[in-house]
Amino acid sequence: MVLGHLSLGLGACAPAASAEPVFAPSPAQNPLEIFQSKEDVLFLTGYRLAAANAAYCDAVRPSVGILIHDAKAYSQPDAVRTAFGLTGDIGIQSVAPGSSAAMADIARNDTLLTIDDLDVSQIEVGERKDWERASVIADLIEQSAKDGTVTLGWRKPDGRVFDAQLAAETICASRFELLSGKDGASADGERVLIGEDFPGLSYSESEFAALLAHEMAHNLLGHIPYLTENGNGGGRLRTTERDADRLMPWLLVNAGYDPAAAADFMRRWGPRHGGWIFRNRSHDGWDERVELIEAELPAIAAVTRDGRADWRTHFRPLLDNNK
Repeated sequence: MVLGHLSLGLGACAPAASAEPVFAPSPAQNPLEIFQSKEDVLFLTGYRLAAANAAYCDAVRPSVGILIHDAKAYSQPDAVRTAFGLTGDIGIQSVAPGSSAAMADIARNDTLLTIDDLDVSQIEVGERKDWERASVIADLIEQSAKDGTVTLGWRKPDGRVFDAQLAAETICASRFELLSGKDGASADGERVLIGEDFPGLSYSESEFAALLAHEMAHNLLGHIPYLTENGNGGGRLRTTERDADRLMPWLLVNAGYDPAAAADFMRRWGPRHGGWIFRNRSHDGWDERVELIEAELPAIAAVTRDGRADWRTHFRPLLDNNK
């Protein structure tokens, strides 16, 4: 069976809100601002995980720490440009703290103008859909940054124009994408996909990060291509889920989160969803998953030095990808 993506099995049916939710909408926010805020939370949490674990990832990519969006990808582009004060279609949706983009004073709702000498408004998508243009532009920034730097030009909402050469940081190759009108969580080999209505957005930041770490682990461990080639039978799918669960706390500790948050997430989610994916024997029960996660904590503590745990050396996957 060819598997297009791996999912933790997270759908609707929101649990009680966390005391410190990772996302809490303001009554004053309109739907566009709410979506932007959710993308900001997803990008910043995912970027933190991807940057902190880069030393141990086989697949890495350069990044200057920005997330962009395209007004033309929305049903009402003019409303998007007006709401965010954009003077063009390509806006800055989020900026990672401490990144080269942040240090250059690129900020949310600035308008991206140029990549090196290329005017982004002239970028063609060819046979791809218009809504894919943001991905094309993100790829161009990444390609240009492969030599260590990329020059970007941008305009502030007040009209001031700037350009700067930005140094690229190496991060794990997994990207993070918010899906409109969806409520699940999954991985597709290159991306972590989170629905805008995903209930985990009401969880604490560390628990939300744990969920992202699970899906990211599928990408880092090569589970999607492995299952595509070998099928998900013979316990292979279940084993990939176990390995993704077990890698969660390793990814968390490197990003400065409590590794026990992986078990906290599972304890919080599992009892409320025991009648869904956890009855499907491709996944263990939530209590069994907690045990697998907690079994990793002593091993993590034993090798953590200065807040870093080398999971490439010390983590032992149950799945043998060479078979």
